[in-house]
Amino acid sequence: MPSHRYRPYQERVTVPSQERSWPGTRIERAPLWVPVDLRDGNQALAEPMDPERKRRFFDLLVSMGFKEIEVGYPSASRADFDFVRDLAALSARGQIPDDVSIVVFTPAKPELIDRTFASIEGLPRAVVHLYIPTSPVWRDVVLGRSRAQVYDVAAEAAAQMARLADARPGADIRFQFSPETFNLTEPDYVLELCDGISELWDASPDRPVTHNLPATVEIATPNVYADQIEYLHRNLARRASVILSVHPHNDRGTGVACAELAVLAGAQRVEGCLFGNGERTGNVDLVTLALNLHAQGVDPMVDLSDIDAVREVVEHCNRLPVHPRHPYVGDLVHTAFSGTHQDAISKGFAHHARRAAELGVPESEAPWEVPYLPIDPADIGRTYEAVIRVNSQSGKGGMAYLLKTRHGLDLPQRMRPDFSRVVQDATDDSGREATAKELYELFEAAYLAPGRDGDVRLDAWTTDRAPDGAHRFVCTLQVGDKAGDFEGVGNGPLSAFVEALAAAGITVDILDFSEHAVEASAGVTSGEAVAYNEAVAYAECRVGGVTCWGAGLDTSVLTASVQAVLSAVNRAGAAR
Repeated sequence: MPSHRYRPYQERVTVPSQERSWPGTRIERAPLWVPVDLRDGNQALAEPMDPERKRRFFDLLVSMGFKEIEVGYPSASRADFDFVRDLAALSARGQIPDDVSIVVFTPAKPELIDRTFASIEGLPRAVVHLYIPTSPVWRDVVLGRSRAQVYDVAAEAAAQMARLADARPGADIRFQFSPETFNLTEPDYVLELCDGISELWDASPDRPVTHNLPATVEIATPNVYADQIEYLHRNLARRASVILSVHPHNDRGTGVACAELAVLAGAQRVEGCLFGNGERTGNVDLVTLALNLHAQGVDPMVDLSDIDAVREVVEHCNRLPVHPRHPYVGDLVHTAFSGTHQDAISKGFAHHARRAAELGVPESEAPWEVPYLPIDPADIGRTYEAVIRVNSQSGKGGMAYLLKTRHGLDLPQRMRPDFSRVVQDATDDSGREATAKELYELFEAAYLAPGRDGDVRLDAWTTDRAPDGAHRFVCTLQVGDKAGDFEGVGNGPLSAFVEALAAAGITVDILDFSEHAVEASAGVTSGEAVAYNEAVAYAECRVGGVTCWGAGLDTSVLTASVQAVLSAVNRAGAAR
């Protein structure tokens, strides 16, 4: 790789020496989130949004609770201009909440500033966002201007904005300034620009100015950006009258880290996009940032309780899919295929349920501590259905979890390795994932069917109890092509059945046995609704020197138990 062509960031970025405070800081409240999907995100799309998509996206952002929404670059296209005019009409009809401010974007060019102000005519609240590139490479290569000349252009544009706003005394028009390519600009020059514009706009606590400091193209590690933000945070004039904002991009894949460290360093406002759409590798992802706070016990101040509905709108409007491994929202981010992961999650769910019961609160309100799941998927509208999925990498815990949660079958611990081998053989052969329905079908074929159909069959049977307490089991057994009537006596129905089998020449020792009612929370079995008064029984038996598990399912506990033993007998016979 020709790495010698590139300069390390230390040769391009200078941050004055300072005593850092941000490494010891905690984020205890959410910053002001400002989605720029309709402007910056839209400019990055191969097919920009049409009016229907922009309106649908805007409505989503309002419903989620965002209070400032950047909606367009009105001087750049007729579509953006018309969209802002449509929002003005909606506002006039009372269809935009009073606490939502529309943000519009403009370069420092007189005619484009005029066009931008024309677009917001009639809006009771708006933020006009002025930007100009400020870094040496932009000044030299693109603008062909000195530091002083760029300052003069920015100051003249800011003064023009102030005049236009003063001409509309009835509107609440606030100002925002971005020294574009801030992270490549000399810190002293950024201070000079921002302080001069704060004075020109007469920033005050009741009418603060937003200074937005973009990492336009990421070129350094996130700690460097935090140092840059902290320097401005400490040294800006009129600091109490300034909202310090950041706009990280994701060229190095560290946009989220840059935003979080910037907030630690003093930023109060973060611009980004839902799920990180934007130029090149994207803008910082506001959803990830918000849910990162949620996972730390901090209210994110936006509604993400139905993450899939949010994703559906964003994918429709952007015509871009969200990656299945995308934090929080991807289809696979709450899913475990690995056996060790599944076992830990399954035990975590059981522990969580017990803890909620001990505290006397619903599971949705109990403190969350489940391995591998940083948040409860239910918080964001996800079900537990896809948390554990089974393939050839999966273990006994995941398979047992799915049978229990989807079909109400709680396999004994000693039986789980046996069923795991059944599933492993099937998934190894197919090379694909086994669904919960397919797991039940495998269980039915392996354990339930042999109790009904096998080399040894019960054609008829009865059981009764003698006055002395002994149980009698009378049956007609079909063994291969021979049938006969047999009887056994024992201290219980199953022991009597074992004696009847012995009379037929089949020696059986029951090593382990359990039964339970099928849980009412179960979903479906093999395509049919579970009869919730059913019982399932599991029996581990030694039959002629071969040990096998069997299972039975019936509305009668006794019938299920007999089927389980018979299943073990037939499975042992097949194994021999």
